[in-house]
Amino acid sequence: MQYTVVERELELRMVLSSERSVPVPARLTYRTDDPYAVHIAFHIGSEQPVYWTFARELLVEGVFRPCGHGDVRVWPSTRDGRGVVLMALSSPDGDALLEAPAEQVSAWLERTLRAVAPGAEGEQLGIDDGLAELLA
Repeated sequence: MQYTVVERELELRMVLSSERSVPVPARLTYRTDDPYAVHIAFHIGSEQPVYWTFARELLVEGVFRPCGHGDVRVWPSTRDGRGVVLMALSSPDGDALLEAPAEQVSAWLERTLRAVAPGAEGEQLGIDDGLAELLA
């Protein structure tokens, strides 16, 4: 089966305090064979990148309003007059607050939404076809 990958390299900022942040190169990935999820690889200087996967819907909503709870929370903000998207990530290994340029995240999300429209994710998985086959 053929699928589409929508990727974007960008530089995030890991917020260490209100005055201090460090650059974190990252890659956003969306795959039409996993249509509900977004994948982010953070290159933090370790041998392997750190990977996070969460709902695309969470990132889409988080560009406009605070959303999420638990391990992933996303909300819009501004820094030095520019729009940013903040992502608070929590895991047993620790917590991170990351800041992404809103314009770049929104442009990438727009490409993912053109690849698979909101509400059409289930069609990508062929669940209906599989169910029909099972019930035949």
